[in-house]
Amino acid sequence: MRILVTGGCGFIGSTFIRHVLHTDPDVEVVNLDALTYAANPESLRDCERDSRYRFVKGDIAERGQVEPVVAGGGFDAILNFAAESHVDRSIQDAAPVVRTNVLGTQVLLDLALEHRVGRYVQVSTDEVYGSLGPAEPPFTERHPLRPNNPYSASKAAGDLLARAYVRTHSLPVIVTRSSNNYGPRQFPEKLLPLCITHALEDRPLPLYGDGLHRREWLHVDDHCRALDRVLRRGRPGEVYNIGGANERSNAEIMQMVLDTLGKPRSLIEHVADRPGHDRRYATDAGRIRRELGWEPTVPFAEGMRETIQWYVDHRDWWERTTSGERDKSDGRARRS
Repeated sequence: MRILVTGGCGFIGSTFIRHVLHTDPDVEVVNLDALTYAANPESLRDCERDSRYRFVKGDIAERGQVEPVVAGGGFDAILNFAAESHVDRSIQDAAPVVRTNVLGTQVLLDLALEHRVGRYVQVSTDEVYGSLGPAEPPFTERHPLRPNNPYSASKAAGDLLARAYVRTHSLPVIVTRSSNNYGPRQFPEKLLPLCITHALEDRPLPLYGDGLHRREWLHVDDHCRALDRVLRRGRPGEVYNIGGANERSNAEIMQMVLDTLGKPRSLIEHVADRPGHDRRYATDAGRIRRELGWEPTVPFAEGMRETIQWYVDHRDWWERTTSGERDKSDGRARRS
């Protein structure tokens, strides 16, 4: 199988690339990434010498950069991980998220159609469903899309474009929507790595509002195993929720980090809530369990301990990542 992965230098994309290269000797991967601020080529350093892996720098919203890759690739599948994914940044400026998450998706769908790519997987998020009340059942794939911030709205728009290409052009597209991912090598602006890195430096951990906003957590390795299953066995035209069934409040996550590191809970600093902050996410992953036989395997407490320890052991990685001491010109990490 020959796969084009877009956004493969990001947290989930890089984990997926390592997963398929390590588990399938017959797979070949081309990684197309624009190397924006959250991309980290160092996450794929162990793949650089693998003849089945190739990196191409390119922006999915620029057709002229993507078309030569797709046209000459002979791809069996495209998996679109490329996204501007930070809610706060999208509130400050919605233009980048719309450009990448909507226009970029349209470019990829058009090229997949024109060059007869056998399968297209749109990697999305449970945030497109909006917010749940405290007693409401989890989101199913039939739940209406009700995004509440520019980021989730842009992802919903990409999902709807994908649906339209299935219905209009019979393009074999599958959409996946996962809950919050955690694990090693996540860019330290997201909640968990931000908490860990701040705690390690004895800096305040900013907690929005009352801290009782609830999220469902899924280890990135389990997510990537699910995506592999969807890629090979999923039904075109379907949506698959991917969830870990581990609901925790943001305050609980911060407390877990501080307790694990032996840091005082007084480091938690309540700050003003952000606009349009969704109160609760929870997903029903029954379809992927029933149809594709996927189950999460990483226990939450164990996965959290291992993730926290990874950041403790790899301080040089996240310090370089946050300080920008990387040369992204050719997709390789600067050796320091």
